[in-house]
Amino acid sequence: MKILIYGVGGIGGYLGSKLLETDNDIMFIARGERLKYLKKNGLEIKSNKESRVFKPIKVFDSIPPKVNFDIILSTVKLYDFEEFIRNIKKSNNCGSILLPFQNGISAEQRLIDEFGEEKCYGAVAQISSFIDEDQSVKHVGKLATFFVGKMNQRNDLKLENFCKMANVFGLDIRYKENIKEKIWEKFIFLSAYSGMTTLTQKTIGEIFEVTELREKFIGAMRETYYLSKEFKVTFTNNPIDFWLDKINKMPYEMTSSMHLDYNKNKKLELEWLSGFVVRYLEKFKKDCLIHKEIIENIKVK
Repeated sequence: MKILIYGVGGIGGYLGSKLLETDNDIMFIARGERLKYLKKNGLEIKSNKESRVFKPIKVFDSIPPKVNFDIILSTVKLYDFEEFIRNIKKSNNCGSILLPFQNGISAEQRLIDEFGEEKCYGAVAQISSFIDEDQSVKHVGKLATFFVGKMNQRNDLKLENFCKMANVFGLDIRYKENIKEKIWEKFIFLSAYSGMTTLTQKTIGEIFEVTELREKFIGAMRETYYLSKEFKVTFTNNPIDFWLDKINKMPYEMTSSMHLDYNKNKKLELEWLSGFVVRYLEKFKKDCLIHKEIIENIKVK
């Protein structure tokens, strides 16, 4: 198969490092200094298990012309997603399996708007990884699980076979029939995690050892959970309890990519995370005190 990874940050770099071990034709899209580095030095992954360098790799600044990809993994930030859609249409790759590993829940909806639910897929990344000061992909902790599936909850043999193949090579990517549940399950955590770590300038461990901050974090998750009910999302288990169990096992020093972006003076995904929760809870005339506080105070900073 021909597989394109659009964006080579923490998530795209990790996924790429695993897929490069397969027999598939793997290509990457990167920009600016990141592109120059990858062309010269290859892709380096660092984790508590291993450190590896893949060199050379096929990396471009735009989708190669006249190449039809079987699967395209989008790992760019939400504010770059519209450009991703334009480039997919321009390159005539609308028939590819498009897996949007974006934060929040808006990316899948944009694909549905463009291509219809029948052709669209959802994707969820549960991992803490980022680009460090040496341009390496650093994976923090042990968690590295990915979920994919069709938005219309029907089976897709090609995608299922891709998941089985990737698992053989150590990439924990799972086919999920009800992918909407996993997307919202992650959003419940991520909206609180990104907002609270950025607001407090603390890691997940530091937040949860202070009672007041811990309760505020849980309150932020609860607000997003209330919003999921307005969108008619059903869960097999209570997502708040699910995440509290997960958080207890997370590395003390783990923090969000938005926290890291904030400290590097980069553009934030705040409007697509806490901002989304606030806008829609207000639309449904529901209280949203904590996410409002997150937005107001981060913007002040």
